[in-house]
Amino acid sequence: MIAIRRSAERGHANHGWLDTYHTFSFDTYYDPDQMGFRTLRVINEDTVAGGRGFGRHPHRDMEIITYILEGTLEHRDSTGGGGIIRRGDVQRMTAGSGIEHSELNASETDPVRLLQIWILPERRHLRPGYEQMTFNDEQKRNTLRLIASHDHAQGSLLIHQDVNLYASLLAPGRQVTHLVPPGRYAWLQVAAGSLSVNGTILERGDGAAVSGEPKLEIQAREPSEFLLFDLA
Repeated sequence: MIAIRRSAERGHANHGWLDTYHTFSFDTYYDPDQMGFRTLRVINEDTVAGGRGFGRHPHRDMEIITYILEGTLEHRDSTGGGGIIRRGDVQRMTAGSGIEHSELNASETDPVRLLQIWILPERRHLRPGYEQMTFNDEQKRNTLRLIASHDHAQGSLLIHQDVNLYASLLAPGRQVTHLVPPGRYAWLQVAAGSLSVNGTILERGDGAAVSGEPKLEIQAREPSEFLLFDLA
């Protein structure tokens, strides 16, 4: 079964400096039917104005992944982790027993657009940590590139949960296939373009919860970018 979460159905708030869309319940947006999928708890598509951002604030017991779509973001946290992240860069922050961080647009003029992803960790009170890697467009072009996993597989980021996270850039007409092992699930999030997933059309901002499907055939209808979560 493929259950579609359409872009237009997401929660939305425009604060002027921040234009944000919530796939699942978050902050002041609450929908009891949209509280996450498996261990995937948050997917926010954020556009942050130049010179603005999220001041220092705390988190606990969450794996937080930031995937940059365009622009630059400056990250600082209480573990000493941080730096400038750009398109192609992915960061993972383990909030664990407690962490404070800030995320500010590194440009005074240009917006930054990103996906912020929260995943429930395998256990509480993990040691806080930070990791950043670069996966350029060529590494993701017309393939499924593993960017985060439970065991650093294929040079991916470490995530403290049984999740494999893939990123892909597909040219029009190109297709990738993902086998979903028995007892596992998938979530697909379209960041750009338009896709066909087992014959179902997904547009930018759409998400799809996948259960009971042994194989996903994903074909681009136009230049497209997406994330695919393989979940326990």
